[in-house]
Amino acid sequence: MISKFIAAILGALERTSRNQRPIIALVQLVIFFFSGVAAFLLRFDFTIPPAEREHVTLALSVWVVTKAVAYGFSQLERGWWKFVSIADVQKILRANFYAALASTFLIRIAAGPSFPRSLFLLDFLLCFMASVGVRVAVRVNAEAADQSRAPAGKRILIYGAGAAGTTLLREIRSDARLLYDVRGFIDDNPGLDGVLISGAPVLGTGENLSAAVRGNQIAEVLIAIPSAGGEQMARILNLCQAAGVQRKTIPGLAEIIQGNGLARQIRDVEVEDLLGRAPVNLTEFRTSEKLRDKVVMVTGAAGSIGSELCRQIARSGAKALVAFEISESALFELEREMTRLFPGFTMHSEIGSTQNARRISEVMAAHKPSILYHAAAYKHVPMMELHPFESVENNVFGSVITARCAVEQGLTDFVMISTDKAVRPTSVMGATKRIAELAIAAIQTPRTTCVSVRFGNVLGSTGSVVPVFKEQIARGGPVLVTHPDMERFFMTIPEAVQLVLQASAMGRGGEVFVLNMGHPVKIVDLAKNLIVLSGLRPGDDIRIEFTGMRPGEKLREEVQRMQEMVVPTEHDKIRILRGEGTSPELMQRHLDALRRICETRDIAQLLSRFQEIIPEFTPGLHLLQRALTQTAGAELSEQQLRLQ
Repeated sequence: MISKFIAAILGALERTSRNQRPIIALVQLVIFFFSGVAAFLLRFDFTIPPAEREHVTLALSVWVVTKAVAYGFSQLERGWWKFVSIADVQKILRANFYAALASTFLIRIAAGPSFPRSLFLLDFLLCFMASVGVRVAVRVNAEAADQSRAPAGKRILIYGAGAAGTTLLREIRSDARLLYDVRGFIDDNPGLDGVLISGAPVLGTGENLSAAVRGNQIAEVLIAIPSAGGEQMARILNLCQAAGVQRKTIPGLAEIIQGNGLARQIRDVEVEDLLGRAPVNLTEFRTSEKLRDKVVMVTGAAGSIGSELCRQIARSGAKALVAFEISESALFELEREMTRLFPGFTMHSEIGSTQNARRISEVMAAHKPSILYHAAAYKHVPMMELHPFESVENNVFGSVITARCAVEQGLTDFVMISTDKAVRPTSVMGATKRIAELAIAAIQTPRTTCVSVRFGNVLGSTGSVVPVFKEQIARGGPVLVTHPDMERFFMTIPEAVQLVLQASAMGRGGEVFVLNMGHPVKIVDLAKNLIVLSGLRPGDDIRIEFTGMRPGEKLREEVQRMQEMVVPTEHDKIRILRGEGTSPELMQRHLDALRRICETRDIAQLLSRFQEIIPEFTPGLHLLQRALTQTAGAELSEQQLRLQ
């Protein structure tokens, strides 16, 4: 009854925290007083002798004062009893211990050895138990009241009985707005089978999920394993699929920190959760210090990588952003988004091509950026196989022109976004990005640091495999996969952008940076998991068809060449690749030759020059056939001219 009375008082004062602290202090004083009285009653069999009455007065005075001081120093009156925790219990224990030491010393001085020593222990134990007990009673009553007010919700299971799962259970029970009725846990640790956690039973491992769903009429499973890797998450999704139940998940630590509690961040499982590794978070690693109060320029600003670069630069404390983009519609939409997300942040929208040196220099002179992130590039492998000269003009000359303008305008940093397709390239796109890496490494001055950043496929970027698969699933299939053994390294867009930002903070000039991307993911497995995420069954609801490899594609991508040496950095997830470079003079001769070849549009000479610059380049059969056809056609035309 007492605990219910206290809970009622504190509940009424929840919205006026300034009035709650005096109430808590008063309750504590009452506990101090009655625990002391109870100690005397227990010591003397509930009949205190008249000779001990002076000791009662002395002891109560000392105990109440010393405990009030100790509790005050421990700030226990600031605790919100509805959310009492083990940390609060530890603070109560320490405060009682220090108060007991002080009171023992003072009473021994005032009363001498005639004061019964057992009273000190009895008072310590009674005060500690009462202080903890009343707080626990308030929390139990509060949670019971919350549950009684909550309407009947959706029956769910929590997959994962660890720290995240138990925290999620507590939040669901304490928030009446979350219409969930937790019926128990599923956990892959067989030793937890049958255990009660906060009153909720563990109903077995993942293999028992179907039976638990049927037996408890479960509508949804909440996956509470933020550290789950791609393989584990895919297994859980398949178990949920087999049980015929919907599923959601909770975010990882970085998302939890940025959000407003665990339960309110329950979301659908995303394809990012199926990566073969935990996403790397580099956000706080020296980036803000590098960008703070700087004017930063981004080329290709409205693309998937470029737009995320713009968002993260705005968050980092940069002074202003120069968004350089050739597509006016995309730049217009980016400008609207940035204005909405970052009101008051200075953004300059500039239209132009990276192949136009005059325009780039004009923009740099007007806004005076210090750092430039070069994200503008042609990146679609099969399309660039059909347009090799345009790929050279944009990916090679556009990068070189932009870098040289950065040097001429005195920028401190130039960072070019490259690709793992530059490693032993078999495509025009990969070859042009490797040539751009070599050219950028050759453009170095004491004032301007030029580096490249190499990474794998980016999940969710424009034209990437995930949006294509989702579109095919939405149409009812089939999902088209080129080859059953094709593998790729995958990154999320935020990961890729964080790596780019870190490169400018760590670069000394001429390096190629790469993220440790773990193990490659099979494209067919990614397709199957996306079908499962859509609530469908691979092969039954949605067919998967293999179409054969497209021009320029490799079965497996690499992140480094055999000739490149791996050098560790300050961050264990970022590495530097160093290999044989090209002198500025030789690179200029190569660039001049490529310029002439693009003007004559001679595919045979282009492939020959590619192999001269990149000895490991292997052109596809279709390009060789195109070169032979062009050469044969030129020879035939020459013979016809001679005959005339």
